[in-house]
Amino acid sequence: MKVDSPARSYTQTIIETRRYKIRNMKLEVLEEGYYYHIYNKGINGTNIFENIENKLFFLKQFDKYLTNKVSLLAYCLMDNHFHFLIQLNTNGKDVTQGFSNFLNSYVKAFNKQNNRTGSLFEKHFKRIKLDNEDYLRNLIIYIHLNPTHHLNVDYKNYTFSSYQAFISNKPTKLDRENVLELFFDKENFDFCHKTKSSLLEDKYLLE
Repeated sequence: MKVDSPARSYTQTIIETRRYKIRNMKLEVLEEGYYYHIYNKGINGTNIFENIENKLFFLKQFDKYLTNKVSLLAYCLMDNHFHFLIQLNTNGKDVTQGFSNFLNSYVKAFNKQNNRTGSLFEKHFKRIKLDNEDYLRNLIIYIHLNPTHHLNVDYKNYTFSSYQAFISNKPTKLDRENVLELFFDKENFDFCHKTKSSLLEDKYLLE
């Protein structure tokens, strides 16, 4: 049985997120047990990754500072922005500090490598609390479809997203079991991504 996922459900999720970003100028306070969309982009649209090694190091630092504090449900790294979907396993203050340490450690290394100084990311990492399972499912798909929208490449073959970890049986630090339960099973997970990939339209995107 397939998840009931009409076009309006997906596009409305993106529209509501966009409106939320406009309305909510004050940063969301992270709370233990809740799900959050964490994302940011390079200052003035600059690239935050120059090569594959940068992306690998970025994920390594995420693991170093946050793996024991959050459950990771989905991610995607693009050249000038990133997305994480997480659930907090500890208090919000510790997670916020973890993200700060993680991003600062990356910026320090990136700046040294590229002989640059100053900020790399926009001022604060953005965060949106997710309050229902439909939003959660649609956001997982949205994150995984980023490469198709931005690069016009097949999201299934994109290396720096979590999609492949869900269709594989290889060990992963992602919360694969709970994500697949949201979609009922692996087959439906794949089906929903294929269905949504045809619904991306510029006016509904976050960036």
